[in-house]
Amino acid sequence: MHTPSIEGVVDAARQIAPAAVRTPLIEHPALNEAVGGRVLLKAETLQVAGAFKFRGAYNRISRLTDEEKTRGVVAYSSGNHAQGVAAAAKAVGTRALIVMPSDSPAVKVEGVRAFGGEVRFYDRWTESREAIGAEIAAERGCVLVPPFDDPFVIEGQGTVGLEMLEQAGAPMDQLLCGASGGGLIAGINLVMAEQSPDTRVIVVEPEAFDDTRRSLAAGMRGGHPEGAPSICDALMAPMPGELTFPINQRLSGAATVTDAEVAGAMRFAFRWLKLVIEPGGAVSLAALLSGKVAGEGLTTGVVLSGGNVDPGLFSAVIEGRFGG
Repeated sequence: MHTPSIEGVVDAARQIAPAAVRTPLIEHPALNEAVGGRVLLKAETLQVAGAFKFRGAYNRISRLTDEEKTRGVVAYSSGNHAQGVAAAAKAVGTRALIVMPSDSPAVKVEGVRAFGGEVRFYDRWTESREAIGAEIAAERGCVLVPPFDDPFVIEGQGTVGLEMLEQAGAPMDQLLCGASGGGLIAGINLVMAEQSPDTRVIVVEPEAFDDTRRSLAAGMRGGHPEGAPSICDALMAPMPGELTFPINQRLSGAATVTDAEVAGAMRFAFRWLKLVIEPGGAVSLAALLSGKVAGEGLTTGVVLSGGNVDPGLFSAVIEGRFGG
């Protein structure tokens, strides 16, 4: 296993170019006015399978040998990595089995199956997805594709940051990105450290799942209190990854947002920007709109990491039946 690097991110950009979408960087006057500065939105909601996860999944799976492709891949995910792996596996001509929480949004389960993936459910509170995934990989002889603790996955996600700098055409003062296990923001950190070191990279998490914030404060990997609910199903990893956390220790700051603030950001995006964002994909926008992170007078990059939201929840949020 190699160490994730900026060189690996640049190589990943070449590797995924034939298959991944180069998503737009969007600026809108209504958002700039609301924040009091320039806001540049990276719309990974428009990525293959509806989230940034396709980047890392394809970067890893497209490198399988012909023999490995005959055995297939296995992954564990709450939904977006699951769909990214299923889509990448289909693209390269191999099979995918995904271990998913039994409470995963139906839209994400359906997405996996639409790409030809097989689903195996588990209880996120009483079972270990890592243990189940390892057992299946051993039984079937397939390749395990972790959601964040893999160098190729981290480097693939880092192409988001690479594209943002290219599209912005100038350094950003700050960049906001959500985190679960930390693969996306770790990849972005690799890019910013080398190509835009003065850009402050700030992690945003749901207030009940702030393991990265807690770990940064403690100087070591740790978790968060268990059992608290959140609508941000994509950001519920128990703790930062072993590979991702050392990279993310260069983060400039951390913020948390409430479910109500996330819902407000989703409504704003739909009303003014005509974008559909899932809760976990809206945390960075929520931090900016709520004032948890100040944007006045600054140029702020915001990663909208996914758009795979349950239709019923989205309707409740947009109609104001959830989150005030």
